[in-house]
Amino acid sequence: MTDTRYDVLGRISELWIYPVKSCAGIALSQARLSRHGLQWDRHWMVVDADGVFLTQRSHPRMAWIRPEITDAYLLLHFPGMDSLQIPLGQRGGPCRVRVWKDSVDAWDLGEWAQPARHWLSQALAEDCRLVRFDASRPRRASGRWVGDGDAPVHFADGYPLLLLSQSAVDELNQRLLQAGEAAVDARRFRANIVIADMEAHDEDRVEQLDLLDLPGLSLKPCKPCTRCPIPDVDPDTALPGTSVGESISRYRQDPRVDGAITFGMNAMVLGLCDAVDAGAELAVGQQLAGNLRFD
Repeated sequence: MTDTRYDVLGRISELWIYPVKSCAGIALSQARLSRHGLQWDRHWMVVDADGVFLTQRSHPRMAWIRPEITDAYLLLHFPGMDSLQIPLGQRGGPCRVRVWKDSVDAWDLGEWAQPARHWLSQALAEDCRLVRFDASRPRRASGRWVGDGDAPVHFADGYPLLLLSQSAVDELNQRLLQAGEAAVDARRFRANIVIADMEAHDEDRVEQLDLLDLPGLSLKPCKPCTRCPIPDVDPDTALPGTSVGESISRYRQDPRVDGAITFGMNAMVLGLCDAVDAGAELAVGQQLAGNLRFD
């Protein structure tokens, strides 16, 4: 496709949701988009006995917890264990939990809390429980990065979406192979939207990405995604390593975040209103386009 209105053209090559924060993702051919991000993304979270979130940073076995969404249930699968089944509409009583420095309103799952606690504690070998985000109590992205925009977010680290160009992964793999290390795929970076046909890290450089198949809707990259050890956890084996982090640290020091290592861009949704039924369907193959930003 050629369109002289835009500097950058791409297409959605992968769509991912992570229903339970820091557990395995689900690849989709299409996904419902709202101002909160993709439907069911980071809608549940595992917390410790004090209500503090757990992630693969300290619990790499979370990579083996594989969520599944059916018409009526959230199912969790783990090797060697029977699946856990939680009704999608289950809420329970209110509770407060912590994501980084944010104290967040959640639901404790009521009668399903104890079965979930037993199942998760067995899988992760630590006393922990499952909570659900309370969508009636909005959590907002940092005003420092979204400016006057309003970006509601569930249990994600801080923003509704994470964007990543496939070319960025391809470039990383060239470096890994040259160093005698194994190549990796985009799953390591837990993006919601992987974009093909753009140059590596063009997501860093565009003002916004218009969804050409959905006129009036755009994705606005707003904050570089700083990287922790999670990309070094193999999503298939749950074994941590060092090669990915060491490689990107050699060329992805980002002055926008005081030299921290970044890979991918957090983003917000433009063009949708607050109405409960406001949303749009994203699909693999849809086209995106944007103009380069010159700061």
